Amino acid sequence: MADPTPRVTPYLLYEDVNAALDWLAKAFGLRENSRMAGPDGKVRHAEMLVGPDGMVLMGWPGDQYRNPKHLGQHTQYLYIAVDHGIDKHFERAVHAGAVVLERPADQPYGARRYGVEDPEGHRWYFAQPIRKPAG
Repeated sequence: MADPTPRVTPYLLYEDVNAALDWLAKAFGLRENSRMAGPDGKVRHAEMLVGPDGMVLMGWPGDQYRNPKHLGQHTQYLYIAVDHGIDKHFERAVHAGAVVLERPADQPYGARRYGVEDPEGHRWYFAQPIRKPAG
């Protein structure tokens, strides 16, 4: 039997998972897959789909957690590839209230990329491959 193909699935911690689910759908077009509430009714764990086979997990770890915005520092960036429409994707994120870190720009490694920050301070980068003209 062949070894399974490894996959990386980020797990982000949010102080308000309910708000994060709504915002990520509005800003980036992520699709909710599931949410699990605790006894108090607050969402403690959730899953969002990214593209055809990607996923972002998220949860609320309790009062000991501080999001990047409250810490004043960043611990990770998410880098997500999109097939097309990067400029419209950027406008959607800005319209939803994303903090702009980088406007869409062509990168020397062959992608058009932008970066934004979500309401809790997590940093998201989206990139689209640049198609070189034939010939």
